[in-house]
Order: sequence, then structure tokens, then C-alpha cells
Amino acid sequence: MPALDGSIQYLKGVGPAFARKFEKLGIRTVRDLLLHYPRRYIDYTRPYTVAEAPYDVDCCVRAEVLQKEPARRIRGGRTLYRVLAADDSGTLTLSWFNASYAAENLTIGQSYYFEGRVGGTLTHREMLHPNVRTEAQVQAGPLVPVYASTEGLPSGRIARCVEAALSAADDLEDPLPPVLLTRYRMPSRAAAVKGVHAPHSLEEAAAARRRLIFEELYVLQLGIFLMRGHGRQKTGAPMHPVDLEPFWRSLPYAPTAAQRRASNEICADLCGEVPMNRLLQGDVGSGKTLVAAAAIWHAAQNGWQSAMLAPTELLARQHAATLADRLEPFGVNVTLLVGGMKAAERRVALSAIADGRAGLVVGTHAVLTDAVQFKNLGLAIVDEQHRFGVRQRGLLAGKARSPHLLVMSATPIPRTLGLLLYGDLDISVLDELPPGRKPIKTWFITGRKRRDMYGYLEKQIAAGHQVYIVCPAIEQNEMDAGIQAVTTYYEQTVCPLLPGRRVGLLHGKLKSKEKDSVMSAFKAGELDVLVSTTVIEVGVDVPNATVMVIENAERFGLSALHQLRGRVGRGSADSCCILISDNEGKTVRERLSFLCHTQNGFEIAKYDLETRGPGDFFGEAQHGLPTLHVADLVQDTRTLHVAQDEAKALLAADPNLAKPEHKLLADEVERLFSSAGAMN
Repeated sequence: MPALDGSIQYLKGVGPAFARKFEKLGIRTVRDLLLHYPRRYIDYTRPYTVAEAPYDVDCCVRAEVLQKEPARRIRGGRTLYRVLAADDSGTLTLSWFNASYAAENLTIGQSYYFEGRVGGTLTHREMLHPNVRTEAQVQAGPLVPVYASTEGLPSGRIARCVEAALSAADDLEDPLPPVLLTRYRMPSRAAAVKGVHAPHSLEEAAAARRRLIFEELYVLQLGIFLMRGHGRQKTGAPMHPVDLEPFWRSLPYAPTAAQRRASNEICADLCGEVPMNRLLQGDVGSGKTLVAAAAIWHAAQNGWQSAMLAPTELLARQHAATLADRLEPFGVNVTLLVGGMKAAERRVALSAIADGRAGLVVGTHAVLTDAVQFKNLGLAIVDEQHRFGVRQRGLLAGKARSPHLLVMSATPIPRTLGLLLYGDLDISVLDELPPGRKPIKTWFITGRKRRDMYGYLEKQIAAGHQVYIVCPAIEQNEMDAGIQAVTTYYEQTVCPLLPGRRVGLLHGKLKSKEKDSVMSAFKAGELDVLVSTTVIEVGVDVPNATVMVIENAERFGLSALHQLRGRVGRGSADSCCILISDNEGKTVRERLSFLCHTQNGFEIAKYDLETRGPGDFFGEAQHGLPTLHVADLVQDTRTLHVAQDEAKALLAADPNLAKPEHKLLADEVERLFSSAGAMN
């Protein structure tokens, strides 16, 4: 039997090469593999007919093989294999690239179960690289688990490895108190893990998932409450009320009512007996930085230092410049601290922070290092908070004794979900835009209009404006030829269609200094066009950029599209966002049309959650909290409520999970949150 905490390398069917691929999924031990739950199941017991199969959705179709086309070579040195299958309702063309065995293994005249995504038209249906099963295979295993995979490690290979590891599930200790298993009639952890990986029925899979969902949400809530436990302590930075009017009068424009309201809520917290623990939510362009400036000014009037953490060096420099304009007239010295500083500059900054001359420190994760010692930090602020893990926020707060904490996010979350997700974190909302901020026109086009669109881009550049173009992938994937990859798109589309224009390329594989260099050049007006992946999503302000083009818009959640759209419209000129998609699915077209007619980020967030779910809404980082492997923050709201109540009750009896009977739970909290510290 494999050892739970043994390296996955020694599991049957793995070896050193596949172990390295498993590591990309965060799987290093047999335990990690067992806790890598299926995303879904392919249910072969209820296949569709060809005509009824839903478009652009993973589904199973049962059809008879009619004929095999001769293999043919296509561009890129690939070989295409095609097979025609049919039932009484219609025909289905099956295609594989460079996979002769897939077609050769099929027998003409025999029926098979084909699972994949149906494309084509209503009269000519197609399926690319389907999974194929015979009648005998379906009888033996009607439910096939589908796992999150990575390049070179498909779901099928993971499933075989899980099968080899399942015997070790009996060694999994159960962290849940026995009273909870009895109260909610849940199976043991070992039984649930076996049931979720190898269910004999949908009912068994559902029962196993229910248990694992409760466990994950219970551990999540325990971790959140433990992380926020400092909120029950007395503040280490007591402050008295200060009239904000002198600060507001110093501005070249009047603050919005929402900015005043949020600032008043924050300043009231700063004057409380316990440390502030507040989330400031605001739509793109709603003025969160100004509210943060008011809070910093309030802290400075009380004699306390503040610190602001930004996810990138470029954004930190932008914040430092903006806040210096607002605060230095009042004598608040703004000090920048980023990784790319020269040693002499860094020494000067560290000295100013240590002796209190730095009233505000703006920086990246460099602020979290041990070398940074504050004289009297009273307020810690985290911008674009979903880019930071809970631990990093804790490290910043740990730079002083119980300082006040303000976290800011430009991703609106429906309030009820936010309250559940953030536990006891108070929430302020900026729900109006400053006057003069023009709405951004949004259009949805297909690739057939791309050349006409480039004529429009040429006119915008000729008028002195700048353009963003966003692609969903860095490199071309032969399995998904319809996806625009930023590298090839830059070389083969943008440069040829905009000859003589200054075009920059930005993506996640560039080093940090290279990214900052490209973005700085665009911000300085040295580039006309920036072709990028979503790394530009986090807020660098380029007022001269007036057009945002998003290729394969169907691949993004609406909230992500809205964030990208917010990169333009920051100056006085009219701005627009152009969504490009050739996807003919009804749901896709409805979603993109919704965005074209809606500017309100909270409405978009609600629609996105309802139609795509939190995995797409929050992305992989789950909004700065640990990635949830099995729970769904929309579908499992009722379970989340119950888990939250049970977590509160347990911590009331054992505030630090210090009792021996809770050691396994404390270990699970540590394990779940240990992956939350990575920044994008």
C-alpha cells in the first residue's frame, strides 16, 4: 500500500517525469493526489442523440461509426484523422490531430459513446478529440471522473494514478469532530474520498461531495476567523476623531457622496477600540485611492505612520506619485520601497521608515521583508487585495502591534457573498463614479470585421491616442487552434496590419523588469499599441489610451472583461472597448451583449456569478483566499452558513484550536492556507 505522505514519484504509473508534471498541479505526495478531487463526472448512462446534443458544452453522444476518411496532412506538419458517425437524428464528424490510433481503434458498423464539446452547425455537427468508450466499458464504469489537468498529464492518466492510490485512503485521519459527522449524517473522510473518486452512482458521488464540501468550508471559515483573531484585541494604534474637511477642500474637485461615506466609515473604525478590519470595494475608476488618501491623512493627523502594499512595482510608483500630490502639502512624507531600488536609495528609505520621517510607505512585497522596521505603523493598506494571499496581509499587519487594516478591491462582489467570504471583515462600497468619467462604449464583433477594426485603430493612433489589445493565451496550442495567442498575434496580425506603428508585447513569461519596462514605455507614450495578456488588468493609469480590444472574449468572465475595459476611459477623450468572438453559442452571445449594455460592475458581478460561477468569477486565486477544490461559493451558500456557525461555536470553546482533540483540524487549517501566500 502506498504511504500517504510518500512522494508520488513511487506510486505505480508515475515515475520521475510524471512526478514533475504532477508538481505543476501542486501534487507532491499520495495525500495530495487523493485530495485532488474530480471537477465533474462524465455520465455515460444518459447519452444525447446527435441532434439533441447541446452546442459548445461537454456532453456524451452515442452514435454508430459509418466511415473513415483517409488521413491528410495539414499546415504545421500535422495529420488530420476524420471519422463519420451517425444515429437516426443526424451525422457527427469526429476529428483528431496526430492521433492515428484514435481512428484506427474504431470499427465501422459499431456504436460507441463519444464525449466532448459539440461544434459546427445544426446541420453539420462536429466533435474534436472526443473521449471514446465501448458499451462494455460503460457497463463496467458508468461514471468517469474528470480531473483538472496540465500539459502532458491528461485527466485519464490522473484517474489511473488515483486508482493506484485509493487503497491509501483508509489511512486518512478524519479532522471533523465526531459530533458533526453524527449531527449532519456525513460519511467518514476515508469513505468520502473513495466515494468521490470512484462512485458507483451519482447518489454516492453526491453524498461524498457533500461531506467534502462541508469540510472544506468549515476549515476555510476556521482559518478566516483565526487570521482575523487580532480584531478581538485592543488596537495598538488608538486615534481620535479628526475633521476631514481640510483634506477635502485641498482637492481640485469635490469627492463623491460615496467617497465621503466610505471615508467616514473608515475614520470611525480608526477611532474604535479594536483594530479596523475593512474591505473597500469599488468599481473601476470609482476613486478608491482617494478614500485611502483620506484615511492616511487621518492617521497622520494622529501621529501614526501608514503603509500601502501594491502588487506590482509600476503600480506602487503610480500610487506613490498620486498620494504625494495629495498628502505632501500637509507635511506627510511619502516614501517608495520596491525591489528594483538601488542599495543607496533603499538605505535612505529604510532609515526614514525606522525613524518615523516616512509618514506613508508605498511599496511592493519588499515592504514585508524583515529589514523594514516601522517606528509607529498605525494603518496598513493592501491595494488590489485579491493579488495577495491572506498570509501576506497578515505579514503587513504584523509590522506593528494590532494596526488597522484596510484592503481594497476593484472586483465587486455581491454583498451577501462578500460577508460570507470575508467572515467578520466589514465592507464599504463605492457605488458611484466621479463626475466627468465618461461611459465606455462597448461593441461586440466577429473576426470577419477584424480588418475593418484595424482601420479604426489606425485612425485613433493617428489622432494621437493609444490602444490595448488583449489575447487570452501566451503561446499557440495546436489542440485549440481558434485561440489567439499573444506572441503569434503580435507578429502575424498587429504588426502587419499597423505597419510603422510602435507596438509593444507584454505577457506573464517576461521577467518583472521587462514587464515594467514595456508598461512604462506605454504609459510614457513611447508605444502606440500594447499587445498583452491579462497582466495589464491591475490598474496602471494611462489617460491617453482610448481603445481596448479583447480577442476571444468568450474565454473571459464578465467581471474580468469589465476590469479590462476599465483600463481605458481615464482621460477626457471618448473611449471604447471592442469584444471579438467567433463563438456562435447562444449563452456566449447573451453574456457579451449584456456587457455591451451594462457599465455597473456590481450588476456585472451578480450576472457573472449566476451564469458562470465563482471559479470563473474569482479566478484561480479565489480572491486572495485558498483555492477551493470542491466547494462552490454560490451553489453551496447554505452549507457555508452552517460551516460558519459551527466554526464560530468551536472557536468560542477553543479560540486557538489548542486542545489535543482539535490538532487534526489545526493541521488542516495550516495546510489549506499554506497555499494562499503566492502573488500573481
